[in-house]
Amino acid sequence: MQRLVNPLRIIALISIVSFFLLSGTAPAQQIKRPASGSPVEIEADQLAFDSEREVYTARGNVVIVYGEGTLLADYVEYDQKNSEARAEGNARLKMGDDTLEGDRIVVNTESKTGVAHQSKAFYARNHFYISGERIEKSGEDTYVIDQPVATTCDGDNPDWELAGSRMKVTIDGYGFITHARFRAKGVPVVYVPVIAFPAKTTRQTGFLFPYASFSKTKDGLDIEVPFFWAINPQMDATFYQRFLEKRGYKQGAEFRYWMGHKSFGTFYGDYLEDRKEVVEDWTPELSRDWRDMKRRWSIYWNHQSNFDSQLQFRADVRKVSDRWYFRDFSSHNYYQDHFALDERDPFKKVPFRGDESLRYLDSSVRLSKGWDNVSVTALMHYTDDLSSLNNRFTLQRYPEFSITGSRMPVFKTPLYFKFSGVYDYFYREEGQHGHYAHIAPELSLPFALGPYAKVTPKLVVYESFWRRDEGKDRFTSDKDGVRSTYNASLAVSSTLSRIFDVGFFGWEKVRHEIKPEILYSYIPYVDQSDLPDYLPKLSPAIKPLESDGTNALEEQNAMAWALTNTFTARLAGADGEPSYQEFLRVKLFQTFDIREARRERTLDDSSRRPWSDMGLELDFKPHRYLSFSARNKYNSYAGWKQTNYDLKVSDKRGDEMAFRYRYTRDSLEQISFDAKAVITSFLDARVIISRDRFNDRDVEKTVGLTYKEQCWSVGVDYTRSWDDERVIFMLSLTGLGSIGGR
Repeated sequence: MQRLVNPLRIIALISIVSFFLLSGTAPAQQIKRPASGSPVEIEADQLAFDSEREVYTARGNVVIVYGEGTLLADYVEYDQKNSEARAEGNARLKMGDDTLEGDRIVVNTESKTGVAHQSKAFYARNHFYISGERIEKSGEDTYVIDQPVATTCDGDNPDWELAGSRMKVTIDGYGFITHARFRAKGVPVVYVPVIAFPAKTTRQTGFLFPYASFSKTKDGLDIEVPFFWAINPQMDATFYQRFLEKRGYKQGAEFRYWMGHKSFGTFYGDYLEDRKEVVEDWTPELSRDWRDMKRRWSIYWNHQSNFDSQLQFRADVRKVSDRWYFRDFSSHNYYQDHFALDERDPFKKVPFRGDESLRYLDSSVRLSKGWDNVSVTALMHYTDDLSSLNNRFTLQRYPEFSITGSRMPVFKTPLYFKFSGVYDYFYREEGQHGHYAHIAPELSLPFALGPYAKVTPKLVVYESFWRRDEGKDRFTSDKDGVRSTYNASLAVSSTLSRIFDVGFFGWEKVRHEIKPEILYSYIPYVDQSDLPDYLPKLSPAIKPLESDGTNALEEQNAMAWALTNTFTARLAGADGEPSYQEFLRVKLFQTFDIREARRERTLDDSSRRPWSDMGLELDFKPHRYLSFSARNKYNSYAGWKQTNYDLKVSDKRGDEMAFRYRYTRDSLEQISFDAKAVITSFLDARVIISRDRFNDRDVEKTVGLTYKEQCWSVGVDYTRSWDDERVIFMLSLTGLGSIGGR
């Protein structure tokens, strides 16, 4: 479990001195007892041993190499009798990229204590410099430093540094620094007489860096100061104290727990007594009249327990107080900060963006048990419809029990069998609800036509059972029923390829692969006029690109085709090992409805339309700095129905540009442009423009500047949307953290 530590953690990194001093004892120990460890190599202009005093003396360009450490100095003595090593004159200890320099370094190999005079340490991992007139290791984990100074800035005159008169630190304990000063270019900016801080090498309790912005319409001054509590190695908590000038004081808390890979989770909740008056009367869906204080809140719980490799419990619970929550707090909230497209981080698993575009919020709790060839799942699922006035008509699913069998050969025949089944109870306050059960056994017979094609005939039988709990209505006459049908399909695919010799862009060869696919699907006609409207959709072998909005498994007599072209380049590697890059993929696919083609024309319908929309997928990435993708649908009778384009361009300087276009006929047209320009080595500019052309309004217009130095940066963003204007401030100190920012 990781979390940003206390801003004063820079001082706690004095623990690196332990690393250096303990490393410095190794050469002396090896000299004293050569058989006890790895050999030590000593190089010097002069090397001598005084047998009476038991002292090794090395002079001139001394280099002592032991394990991964290297000690360099003009003069080194090792007192074997007293277990004390002394290095003087340009003394320097190196361990990898980390270094400790000093006029004089004295180390006792038995007590593991030592003193470094006029020393400066550099910790490469976090780019920290720590210096002091005298750094004393007075115990195994205790240090005393006179005139300590810490920074991440290069050079003798750092832009910022944290200094003090004296510091005492116990590693994995606590530290105290007297007369602490934060200095900018040597000028004291903040002074504190005494600071106590945790000196943990792991997580630390303390304040995290705040967030700061100003909103003209929604929030006013917006400041959030998080406090992190490291409860124990398995648990921690973060408390979010947020002041919104126009709304009130918002309190949030996150609790994380880790019981090993078998059980872990996160709980978060926030609460605000919102005093802002909001009166909106645009449409019934967007109307609200808030003249009194409103209690606003949100809850998030993600938990996973892996009892064994095949028994798992998981909870994903997400609730908000009202449908405007993500609209009002879209600029900054917990859910945006923890959004993740995957689950590589077990504590960053919010799968949705918490902004005003969110329409549904799903919660679920499930228990899954698997065996070698079958798995069973119990599920509770709840949906909040944020696009409607209330949730009375939203269909909920609890409980659900499903069983799924893996594909297995039937005895020793070439046939394969697969089975799935599910039971659901669907509920809503208003509308049809009740029981539903479904089983779907499947038989398939895959085989190859030599090296040319793969053929898979398949038969799936669907048996569905339902029983309604509410009374009859004018649309249906039965309270229960059965639906029986089947889906017979035949899939044929092949792969053809050829390799071409080329000699440009660093490409040695290009492989062109063509994959044609043909699929036939047949579903007979079954009377489904009495189906309740809560039944879920079933997936036939050929899924139409456009849904007709019914839950009936439509009669189907259709063919689908797909053609995929893939181009892959082979590049010569610097080490002689080749690498491969798929730089172009183009896929076309479409469905032909045989039943529609055979339909007789009528007076009101002068044309048949058997061809579905044609789907187009294109991915083009000829270079690491350029990529283009398209996801389009073309209707041969009415033209383009959907077009989605993404273009990204960058360069080795760090300039970036992204262009996005989204179009769906009669419902959406949006253009987005996002660019970052490296104006100089110190100054970056950013522009974001997002325009909703369908509703004729600006989604976002942002301009920002960031000034960067080697160890700090400062920036400001100005954002204007259709309902607000916001200024976001950012200050970042390398190694400490940042305030505000995106």
